[in-house]
Amino acid sequence: MLGAYLPIIVLVVVAAMFGLVSVTMSSLIGPKKPSALKLSPYESGCEPVGTARERFSVKFYLIAMLFILFDIEAVFLYPWAVVFKSFINAGAGAFIFGEMLVFIVILFVGYIYVWKKGALEWE
Repeated sequence: MLGAYLPIIVLVVVAAMFGLVSVTMSSLIGPKKPSALKLSPYESGCEPVGTARERFSVKFYLIAMLFILFDIEAVFLYPWAVVFKSFINAGAGAFIFGEMLVFIVILFVGYIYVWKKGALEWE
């Protein structure tokens, strides 16, 4: 039974060893010329503004969660589109299409609800 898992175990070991060897070798042979400028924090090459301990509005997290929610829902459309032709050939194309329309309508109603509640307004 262990033989079935052997390729997975080998892959995990090789991946872990690659990571460890890469980090070790870069720390051993990499250039070491620290300076005040190199050790300072930066944000996209700009001077940092404020502290790293600033509080973010709950609105920021709400918009981020809504983006993830609607993004994941959109991802479900791709597998459906891939297998839709096989459902048409099996004779269930109209039913499956109707189900996807229901899914999109529910998603759209949720989007309209969030929009009307003002959750997408950035102030």
